[in-house]
Amino acid sequence: MKILVTGSGGQLGSEIKVLAESYPELIFHFTDYPELDLTDDRAVEEEFKQHAFDYCINCAAYTAVDKAEEDKKMADAINAHACSTLARCCKTYGTTLIHVSTDFVFSGEAFRPLKETYLANPTNYYGLSKLKGENIIKDSMKRYFIFRTSWLYSSFGANFVKTMIRLSESKDELNIISDQLGTPTYARDLAKVILQVISSKSENYGLYHYSNEGVASWYDFTKAIFEYKNIDTKVNPIPTEKYPTPASRPHYSVMDKSKFKETFNIDIPYWRESLKECLEKL
Repeated sequence: MKILVTGSGGQLGSEIKVLAESYPELIFHFTDYPELDLTDDRAVEEEFKQHAFDYCINCAAYTAVDKAEEDKKMADAINAHACSTLARCCKTYGTTLIHVSTDFVFSGEAFRPLKETYLANPTNYYGLSKLKGENIIKDSMKRYFIFRTSWLYSSFGANFVKTMIRLSESKDELNIISDQLGTPTYARDLAKVILQVISSKSENYGLYHYSNEGVASWYDFTKAIFEYKNIDTKVNPIPTEKYPTPASRPHYSVMDKSKFKETFNIDIPYWRESLKECLEKL
C-alpha cells in the first residue's frame, strides 16, 4: 500500500517516519512545505495524479493558537481549505484520508469526558478553523478517519515539554496554569495507532477521539516533566485569569475514547508512562 504523509516534518509526521521501518509492507511518500504546498490546489492534484496512493495521512496543520486570532486567512487556508483539496483528490483517486484534529473544537464548559457526538463549539479561531476542516471532510467523502487528539508532544519539533525544560534552565520558578484540564498525548502513540489502523485495512470510517489515558492540568504536566528529568525549578499553580492570552483555551477538554477502544481494540497508554518514554529520548 502506498501512503502519502503531508506535513511530515512536524511532530506526528516525524514519529511516523521512525515507525515506518517497522512496516515494510507499506510504501511511504513523505512531503512537507514547501515541497508540497497544500494551499496550492494544482500542486496537490498533480501529486495524487502521479502516484496511486491508498492512504493520505494529513499531519499538516496551522497550530499557532494565539497567532490564529489575527492570521485567520492562513489558519483557514491550511486547516480548512487544504482539507477540501485533499478530500476532493482522495475521493477522485480512491484514496482513504486520515486527518488529525484537536480537542480545541470544544468550548471546555462541559466537565465530563467529551464524546464524538457532543456539540463542537470552539472558543478560539484555531479551533474553529480545525472544525471547518473536519466538516469539509465529513461532507465531502465517506472513506475517512478523523482522529481528534490533545496536548500533543514529541521528542521532535517544538512543544510544551521542550519549552518547560528550556525555561527551567534560566528560571528558578515558573507559574503554570492549573485550572485547564486535558490529556497530554505522546505523538508516537498516535502515530502507532494510525499505522495500526492502516495495516488492519479497517473500513470503520468516521470521527474518533484519541489521546493518552488520564487527566492532567498544565501544572500537573509540568510537575511530571520536572520530576522525571530531576529538575528542581519551583512550579507555582495559577488560574487562567493570571495568564491572559489572545486566544482563550477550553477549561476542560478531556476526551472520551470509548468509541475508539471498542472499534479498534487497541490499548491506550497512561499519559505519565508515555511522557517518561518520550523524555528518555530527549
